[in-house]
Amino acid sequence: MKLELGKIFIKDIQFATASKIEDGVLYVNKEELIKIVLEQEKLKCADFDIAKPGESVRITPVKDVIEPRVKVEGNGGIFPGVVAPVDTVGSGKTYCLKDMAVVTCGPIVGFQEGIIDMTGLGAQYTPYSKLLNLCLICEGVDGVAPHDYEHAVRMAGLNVATYIGELARNLTPDETVVYEAPTLKEGFEKFPGLPRVGYVQMLQSQGLLHDTYVYGVDAKKILPTVLYPTEDMDGAIISGNCVSSCDKNQTYAHQNNPVIEDLYAEHGKTINFVAHIITNENVYLADKQRSSNQTAKLCEMLGLDAVIISEEGFGNPDTDLIMNCTKIEAKGIKTVIITDEYAGRDGKSQSLADANVAANALVTGGNANQVVILPKLDKVIGTLAYVNKIAGANEHTLREDGTLEVELQVITGATNEMGFNTLSAR
Repeated sequence: MKLELGKIFIKDIQFATASKIEDGVLYVNKEELIKIVLEQEKLKCADFDIAKPGESVRITPVKDVIEPRVKVEGNGGIFPGVVAPVDTVGSGKTYCLKDMAVVTCGPIVGFQEGIIDMTGLGAQYTPYSKLLNLCLICEGVDGVAPHDYEHAVRMAGLNVATYIGELARNLTPDETVVYEAPTLKEGFEKFPGLPRVGYVQMLQSQGLLHDTYVYGVDAKKILPTVLYPTEDMDGAIISGNCVSSCDKNQTYAHQNNPVIEDLYAEHGKTINFVAHIITNENVYLADKQRSSNQTAKLCEMLGLDAVIISEEGFGNPDTDLIMNCTKIEAKGIKTVIITDEYAGRDGKSQSLADANVAANALVTGGNANQVVILPKLDKVIGTLAYVNKIAGANEHTLREDGTLEVELQVITGATNEMGFNTLSAR
């Protein structure tokens, strides 16, 4: 499997009478985009705004962040099984619009949504403050159920990102990166002396509004399986989460998974990056046992020497994390886990809800309970009406002077378990 990822760097976004990309500037016709959004019958109104790095702008409540991409050669299209027809992706040629994103926001489910600050202290904790953000603000029809509203907003964001990605189809990329994923046989023959390393990615799948989709299938309905790492880059995995925004993986984080990118950087040099294994995080004990058993078995069947495991969410999924870790270690395979921590505001509480001595190599995304004071900003895209209800906030979060006293978990992407903050530092 070979994927050429063509990068087109966006320098600015402007509203215009015609949608196009010219000299690094994305011009969008707002009316055209609103028409696309309102194809979702559960949405009654929509608008767009633009947020740029360094501006005194707060975006909230954030639902998802999506990087526009377009498949120009090879099988399938972007977001297969959801927007494009079901087909195996991850090969051929894909163009992506870098340094920008589509951000869906507004009063979506009323709680458990995030904040992106484009300047100030909050901007230091989210990689999305470094992007040019085209923000979709929408409202549902009266009486719409939260899960129907979430689905409508999710589809609207993906459709807008697909429309914008298509504008790049006939452009010449500024930069091209090639990712190759050999078959197991090819990998054995090509890199006989290198340690065989796999990546186990745990996907949030705990039920309504806590969902991730793989080729359009709710991840809680799958058994652990093996993907080519390049499939993720082509939109095979998308977010449907309305949970604590610091540790849910937005669609952008799947498209730009830094664990996969870092493993590719060492592939053929210090390691043989063998496989991307995805597994789920369900609620019931039998499901946890079933998935962790299957994950460990796949690692053994692939002949792995070492595994990196990333977790999505916290609390209940900590049990899945430790089960995966201990069972893979029991196969004689070394593991490193990546997770954030919920160690209390003083940092003295047990940071994970479960633990085992086998989990002796850990990369932390930081303490999501850490308290920060976010300054008052000049402009809000979305609404502050729900800011006191966001996970990590309380009834006193919004102060009289307009500042916010919050835990880090309210900031979108703040302590992401995939090590996503590494992306913001690059």
